[in-house]
Amino acid sequence: MSHGPPQEGTSMSPSQCPVREVLDRVGDKWSVLIVALLRDEPRRFSALRRSIEGISQRMLTLTLRGLERDGLVTRTAYPTIPPRVEYALTETGRTLLDPIMALAAWADAHRATIHAARIAYDAAHAPEGPPDLADPLHVDTVAGPAPR
Repeated sequence: MSHGPPQEGTSMSPSQCPVREVLDRVGDKWSVLIVALLRDEPRRFSALRRSIEGISQRMLTLTLRGLERDGLVTRTAYPTIPPRVEYALTETGRTLLDPIMALAAWADAHRATIHAARIAYDAAHAPEGPPDLADPLHVDTVAGPAPR
């Protein structure tokens, strides 16, 4: 059995690369946002959902369940009416904070550079047309602020 990198033209399944299995969980965008939101205090499901733009109730439920299964988040249900459920980071989950916050700082520091690289790439590789305004990193650097 080979433990080195895969040969060119082959792929590695999660069972062949255990790191991939962990990165699939902690590297997805919803998990990163949830871990960052839980860094200071436990939060209720509804508070998490309000804080994460674009996440559906189902996706938040599935992501929290996966984080709980992996031992990164705890779920505490309180016997109240209506039921109250809070989510908090475990000690293992807290160990993710430094790398996640470092990645967030890196992304913030390099956002403009990445946006400029995208513009240059698109100009060199795409047919003529207006900029992609749906790009979340799009910043209108020529026109300035929109007229009121």
